[in-house]
Amino acid sequence: MLKIRLRRTGAKKQPSYRVVVAESTSPRDGTFLEILGHYNPLTEPTTFVVKEERVREWLAQGAQPTERVQRLLTARGITKTTA
Repeated sequence: MLKIRLRRTGAKKQPSYRVVVAESTSPRDGTFLEILGHYNPLTEPTTFVVKEERVREWLAQGAQPTERVQRLLTARGITKTTA
C-alpha cells in the first residue's frame, strides 16, 4: 500500500519535512517513490509547498495520506475532509 507522508529532514531540534510517496512498510526516512513538496512548521506562518497535480494523481492511484498530511492537504483545499 502506498502512503503520502512526511519524511523528516533538517538539523537536530529544527525539523523540516518533505512530502513523499512511499511504500507503507518502508521506514520514515527510508526509500520513497517521489517527492511531492515540503513542509516547515517552524516558520511563521508555516510553509507548505506541494505539487497539487501530482498529489491528485497519486490519490487517484490509491495512495493514502497520513493524518498529518491529510490535514495539510485539506487546509490547502486539495482534498475533502473524511469525517
